[in-house]
Amino acid sequence: MRATISQVYPRLSLFSQKNYKGCRYVWRGNRALRDLRRLYSHLGSLRFFSPSREATLVLFSRSNFQGKFRIYRGTTNIPDLKCLFGGHGPGSLIISSYCLKPEQVKMIRRTGCLPPGFMVV
Repeated sequence: MRATISQVYPRLSLFSQKNYKGCRYVWRGNRALRDLRRLYSHLGSLRFFSPSREATLVLFSRSNFQGKFRIYRGTTNIPDLKCLFGGHGPGSLIISSYCLKPEQVKMIRRTGCLPPGFMVV
């Protein structure tokens, strides 16, 4: 009998230090992390991977999906998170296996509600 390995995408690796060093934390699937500063004392870098170019990573400047945001599609590597929002790292984020359009992200920011199928942490 053959063993099969199931991969869940997208995959987000968060690192405690710049340049993908230090402790690594991995999240898979459609996830929303509401307060990164509460979950992790320090984040320095990240790697986002999906075989689909439609997979989306959204980083928000504040917790609870508030503030400014940046949208990335497909595989993305950010070696220094402090460069994103004027010297501050992201406060919350969303990873999605499908394309989240800017209008959808603005609706999430306005209401705090995510589309069906997301696990909010």
